[in-house]
Amino acid sequence: MIIPLTISDFLDRAVTVYPDRVAIVDEPDQPAQSWGEITFADLGDLARRQAATLDELGVPVGGRVAIVSHNAARFLASFYGVAGWGRVLVPINYRLSVPEIQYIVEHSGAEVLLVDPELEHLVAEVPCKRTFVLGRDDDRIWGPNADPRPWVADAATKENATATINYTSGTTARPKGVQLTHRSNWINAVVFGWQATVTDRDVYLHTLPTFHANGWGHPFVTTAIGAKSVVLRKVDGAEILRRIEEHGVTYLCAAPAVVSAILDAAKTWEGKIPGRDRVRIIVAGAPPPTRTIERIRVDLGWEFIQIYGLTETSPLLTMSRMRAEWDDLPVPEQARLLGRAGAPAIGVQIKVDDTGEVLARSNHILASYWENPEATASALEDDWFHTGDGGTFEDGYVTIADRKKDVIITGGENVTSIEVEDALMSHPAVREVAVIGIPDEKWGELVTALVVLDESAESIDEAALIAHCRTRLAGYKCPKRVEFRPELARTATGKIQKFKLRQEFWQGRDRQVN
Repeated sequence: MIIPLTISDFLDRAVTVYPDRVAIVDEPDQPAQSWGEITFADLGDLARRQAATLDELGVPVGGRVAIVSHNAARFLASFYGVAGWGRVLVPINYRLSVPEIQYIVEHSGAEVLLVDPELEHLVAEVPCKRTFVLGRDDDRIWGPNADPRPWVADAATKENATATINYTSGTTARPKGVQLTHRSNWINAVVFGWQATVTDRDVYLHTLPTFHANGWGHPFVTTAIGAKSVVLRKVDGAEILRRIEEHGVTYLCAAPAVVSAILDAAKTWEGKIPGRDRVRIIVAGAPPPTRTIERIRVDLGWEFIQIYGLTETSPLLTMSRMRAEWDDLPVPEQARLLGRAGAPAIGVQIKVDDTGEVLARSNHILASYWENPEATASALEDDWFHTGDGGTFEDGYVTIADRKKDVIITGGENVTSIEVEDALMSHPAVREVAVIGIPDEKWGELVTALVVLDESAESIDEAALIAHCRTRLAGYKCPKRVEFRPELARTATGKIQKFKLRQEFWQGRDRQVN
């Protein structure tokens, strides 16, 4: 007997086992009316109604439905209402500029676009066959109670069908659409939930943007196990602590910038830090400094878990978590060991090739890049996924030491250098530019532009160039720092040597990522 692995398995179980349990506590402070608390039975009903609406709209199995939204219960429900019945959900980063969103909607071939009420301007600015505003158009998205048509396909087709297409920055100016199948999302969720020891007693706080690698798969993890999810729309360190206290949160995921916000808020928090000896925080994007890991464990009293992965890997590849052999070690040494990217997750194989690049194999690596066979072939060369990260694999643990791809990770988000360089080069005063990431305590890496001005250009300052970028790029992609240089280091053939440009900023550090 072979039963297909599909994400609807998770909702089916939750509706069967925990129908009256609260599934989601929606964000109370949002421009749309909050859904408040919804049960797993409610979630199942919403998913059926959304799928029935897509039937009525004529969206076929495999049809794409794009969503641009902050964290919200409506977003979480759409994973099941869209992908649970064989369509493909395309979560889009709400921080992107209008042209960037236009590109993704067009490139994915989305027939339906769902937008957050705070982003209602996209209705007029982003062409799509049908566009709905979450909250305002709820009656049209989640229509009258109805049973959707069944998704009919053989087992192999079902579990290998694309469930989501997640766009990620790469080494080119255009983002690539990562096709994650039902099988890859299913296996990632089960492995992640198991290794993070998620149970039906857990309460999860959604600080991680849901569009970001499907919220690292945790919308599937929590549903599968019957855990409660608390939605946080916008990150604020003090508000995170308040939600942990109010809802009894037991775990959350966070990029390094979120960790910094929490630690800053803890300095002025009155009374006992919420969640001490209860909360575990799962961190990825870039390994935090050892001192930050110590502060999480000592000052907050939370368990620290480090993971490593990419959107292309669903995302879990490795996990670093305290183990019995380290219990008697000094706290700083424990923190150092926890700062490694981690040991391979169950079912993951890791190796480092002759160039120092970390390669991986698993059951939850992307099927392909959407309509990009060349990039797919390159990423999956020799049947190994090429991460683009340089590092070591020793004693069963991966350590990331450098980035082979020209990508900056700032606040947990990928920024492609060439994309920022293109925006700067569109200014007539700029003759040459190199964009690099430099270490920053808050953001992990700071997007930094080294600029050579045209000799005939009128005087221009840092603020003007950053403002120019903001007309073309999402805010988080714009340089936070601009330095003017008379020239940039180049090879004999004229290629800019970014490794030399980075040296002055990364000197004295063991790793070329932060």
